[in-house]
Amino acid sequence: MGLWVHERQHYLDEFIRLEGRGRTHHACHVCGDSDAPYRCEDCFSVNLFCCSCMITLHQNLPLHRVKKWQDGYFHSATLKQLGLRIQLGDHAEQLCRNPKPARNNDFVIIDVHGIHEVALDFCDCANASSHYRQLLRRRLYPATSTDPRTAATFAVLEHFHLLSFESKGSAYEFYHSLARRSDNTGIAPIKDRYSVFLRIMKQWRNLKSLKRSGRGHDPAGVDATQEGQLAVLCPACPQFGKNVPNDLGDISPNQRWLYSLFLAIDANFRLKRRFVSNDVKDPGLSHGWGYFVEERRYKAHLHDHADEVQEKSSCVSHNAVNMANTKTSKGLAATGVGSVVCARHDMRLANGVGDLQKGEKYINMDYIVFSALSTFSSAPIVNFSYDIACQWHKHLWRRVSTALPLQLQPNHTQTTFNFFVPKFHIAAHIPACQINFSFNWTPGVGRTDGEAPERGWADINHIAASTKEMGPGSRRDILDDHFGDWNWKKVATLGRVLLRKIKEAIKAENEHRHALTELEESIKDSDLGVASLTTWTSEVVAWELDHTKPNPFESRITAVTQPAVRLELVMQDTQDLEDGSSVSLHSHVTPSILISTGLDLEHAQRRLRADNGNLSQHATNEQQANALARSNSLQRRIEAWTEIQVLYMPSVSRLRATGPKPNSAKPEDFQLLFPSDICDFTMCDPKLLQMEWSLRVAQANDALDECRSQIRLRHQLLRFKSRHLRGQSANTRAQRTVQAVEKRLVLSHDKYSRARSALVCLSRHLDRVGWDHKLQVLKKSDLRPIGDLGGQTQGTAIMSWIWLTHGISSHDSEGLQDSLRVEWCKTRARRTRWLEEIQLLLVEMRRVLAFFAWEAKCWDERAILRVVDRSEDAEGLMAYGKRQAAIRRALSASFSEMWSHVGALSSLINLGSQILKMLDIYSAAREPSIKAMHRFFTGSSDGESWQRDLKYA
Repeated sequence: MGLWVHERQHYLDEFIRLEGRGRTHHACHVCGDSDAPYRCEDCFSVNLFCCSCMITLHQNLPLHRVKKWQDGYFHSATLKQLGLRIQLGDHAEQLCRNPKPARNNDFVIIDVHGIHEVALDFCDCANASSHYRQLLRRRLYPATSTDPRTAATFAVLEHFHLLSFESKGSAYEFYHSLARRSDNTGIAPIKDRYSVFLRIMKQWRNLKSLKRSGRGHDPAGVDATQEGQLAVLCPACPQFGKNVPNDLGDISPNQRWLYSLFLAIDANFRLKRRFVSNDVKDPGLSHGWGYFVEERRYKAHLHDHADEVQEKSSCVSHNAVNMANTKTSKGLAATGVGSVVCARHDMRLANGVGDLQKGEKYINMDYIVFSALSTFSSAPIVNFSYDIACQWHKHLWRRVSTALPLQLQPNHTQTTFNFFVPKFHIAAHIPACQINFSFNWTPGVGRTDGEAPERGWADINHIAASTKEMGPGSRRDILDDHFGDWNWKKVATLGRVLLRKIKEAIKAENEHRHALTELEESIKDSDLGVASLTTWTSEVVAWELDHTKPNPFESRITAVTQPAVRLELVMQDTQDLEDGSSVSLHSHVTPSILISTGLDLEHAQRRLRADNGNLSQHATNEQQANALARSNSLQRRIEAWTEIQVLYMPSVSRLRATGPKPNSAKPEDFQLLFPSDICDFTMCDPKLLQMEWSLRVAQANDALDECRSQIRLRHQLLRFKSRHLRGQSANTRAQRTVQAVEKRLVLSHDKYSRARSALVCLSRHLDRVGWDHKLQVLKKSDLRPIGDLGGQTQGTAIMSWIWLTHGISSHDSEGLQDSLRVEWCKTRARRTRWLEEIQLLLVEMRRVLAFFAWEAKCWDERAILRVVDRSEDAEGLMAYGKRQAAIRRALSASFSEMWSHVGALSSLINLGSQILKMLDIYSAAREPSIKAMHRFFTGSSDGESWQRDLKYA
């Protein structure tokens, strides 16, 4: 940039020089005529030409912009003003004998260079084609099929089509940028053809989809298009009859998981639609042919089951979901869309999108999900990923059998259905859901994260503002088109994506294999460890094969809580009274009640201090009165407590009298002086120390639970706010809610820190060791959700220690052994998931190449499928079929070349024997029997053999 700044003046001088004619010789560059005032703005040459030469040079460039030198500067002019006429018809170089000018000699062409008024003649000879056909054969798209007076060039339509995919710019913005390029002053207003451009683009999108899906080659024609037939399919998913066999009867049950279908479900409440137009006025051009479900049957289904009441969520994390179900729909025909996508490759599924009328209701989502699934009836296993899967799967088959049309009902007795919560969302669920619906701990899913819909929403949300104001049909057509482009971009990049993933998987598997080996070696140091490892292995294999077995990922040690400890201490007091060994110095308050009540007072101080700090400088009289009343109440409670405290702890009177005076007389700042506060300065009853220890341990555990709960709630609220709320009012209310959760989290953090400080002091006098491994120092950086792994992933298992705490048993050895068992199960699962990921990626690579081969064959067959009368039409059909087949073969060759060294890569880190050994240990149900995979891992590293193995048997 520094070099350019130095030359900036010269750049500016050249810009200004182009405003003039540029040289002293101003004759026509072709004929030499001295009267040469014209220069073309779009030609590469900046030479001057006379009128006749300018027309001759632009016979095949009729949409260039020209300027005329006059009055000492260049004026805008048009080729129409110079006398250029555009002649249509099939006349080669000959003139038409019977030209027919456009009506009123007024024709407008929209082009990349701008919006042009041109002089255009149709051919009106006896054998001439219709006017719209004449335009189409010159790559001009007519605004209407009867007496067109406006057209758009194929170039501008292709340009905007791609631009809308990449920039998500609206047709309004694009059209008016063309209008400003034609006239940016408003002196000579351009004829408004915006509505015409919208209509042309709507038809263009539909025709391009039909063409790319081969509908132009079908003898039955466009009207024979089936539902979902315009969708771009995922080559890596199991497409039965295309890249995998229709019949899996020859597939071993041990290999069925390799043919699993992974579906991710989600709703998007940004893709709203107002009550604009209706299905009668704007029915759309694609009747369920693409990604949206067929609208008529979908709405009939919703109408028939409109009275069904949806049960509320029983999972703590779904407050936001319940809010979505009751959110306002005033003025909206659709509050959002529900969608089903390929969970491993982020691609939209045919008939897997539908409008939501009021929130994320099961009646909507069930229809959408099983519409998408209806084309995969042969799938042996279907893995559903849904952020509310823990609730959605309840009573699912009852809803399916009683509400869904028969053609959408799957055979769930022959297909295994598994339900998961996406990895990012699962952090906001209750602990039971985090274990039972986790991708991380379930076999046969690899490293699938289930978050594919979110990546797609990030792309499509940019057009939410423009589609919100569209009619129903136009909106569906636009979204269908964008979904199709998203899928095609995914197809084109699958080679690089799968290569990157398998490189990462091979490296990660190696790292986690070593981590598992180190952990197991440390466990095997003792005979008990060897026996435990054998037992744990049997338990985890049994659970992986049958989820009704005890879940080995769940802790079996119950965390100690304050209410439980208080009950235990009261029971001990009761026992002391019965035995006559009670040392209570007060008739109503025992030592345990004294300490537990003191902890309550300490928490009340903490809350009052925080609430007073939150009072604004201009608090109302009512707020000040409430704060003062709470302060007075706390003062009276503290005075009553301290009167009893001196009975059990006489030294506190002397410490309060001789110690430093407090800086504040407020009750929230009063020092309660627990045994842990004074044990370093004076003698204290060991029983009181022991009682406070038990209560502080429970208090620390309670505070950790509160922190976890607040973190989950904050995470879900922020997620809901980001995804679903727009507008200052809604965001302000949501922010206040988040701030309230933040304040409670700060209180819980302070509560834990105080409890731990007390434990540090008490441990020195009670000789307690090892407790600080479970109750570590809680930093603010630790207060993050499970999904936030410090820039890493679950695969590395580096997360905040608070999520790894399982409570403290009365016998530490038992608690530690339980924690060790859970950690071993998770370490083993991480390594196994990476191993499965490698296997799935290899199978997906094979499927991609097989799918391209199938598609190429289909296009070869389509090229000669339709019989037409004219040879030029037949040639076009043949040429397009060959071009599409060549594209698939080129993609296949490109991907094969990318993947040619994958086998060598795996050999570099010595995976072969280890993977085969691990598969044998993993379980009898996971024995490898795919010969190509065996060759791959045992030394087949050359490109030729790798490509040979990729051919689907």
